[in-house]
Amino acid sequence: MKLLLVEDDREGAAYVSRALREAGHAVDHAALGRDGLMLAAGETYDVIVLDRMLPQLDGLAILRTIRASGVLTPVLLLTALGGIDDRVEGLEAGGDDYLVKPFAMAELLARVSALARRPPTQVTQTVLRVADLEMNLLKRTVTRAGQRLELQPREFQLLEYLMRHADRVVTRTMLLENVWDFHFDPKTNIVETHISRLRGKVDRGQPNELIHTVRGAGYCIREPS
Repeated sequence: MKLLLVEDDREGAAYVSRALREAGHAVDHAALGRDGLMLAAGETYDVIVLDRMLPQLDGLAILRTIRASGVLTPVLLLTALGGIDDRVEGLEAGGDDYLVKPFAMAELLARVSALARRPPTQVTQTVLRVADLEMNLLKRTVTRAGQRLELQPREFQLLEYLMRHADRVVTRTMLLENVWDFHFDPKTNIVETHISRLRGKVDRGQPNELIHTVRGAGYCIREPS
């Protein structure tokens, strides 16, 4: 396996690296937080062994950054902070396992192997596209033909639902339940009003309409034929 070790303690890093290599693994080592982030985000690893307390950039900041950028590599956190709250914080930041210093090398090797055996995490879609319309779910931005569209939060939710169901008709009831969390008919034109506003922002001034009303059925967003 190819592993990344991010650890600033020179002796500790040398000890762990040697043990991992003796177990047959290829190991890259970074002593500084920023160097670790660059490797974690730019290279492909089977497992990342990440110290929590690092110079320049701490381990949790590295972890949150790579998870936000879509890196799904399993991460084993190493730390001297063994409290329940510390472990919970590390796991909630995106860590897959937690090992408190001092630790037995046999346990670290076993945990690394266990993480590598886990089935790959399903990739989360972070960008939705229909023709020249693009929605970035991480940045919460929408552009059409490269021009940014300013959407209200509910308009963003509505467009996201339509784009996730591109080329399919979604009914008024589906929109009420999934965008507004209404499980009853509010007897208002709330859906129609928001669709009209959204269509004005997405399609106005464009050569092709993307949002369509399917008479008697609902709405659909699709690429021009």
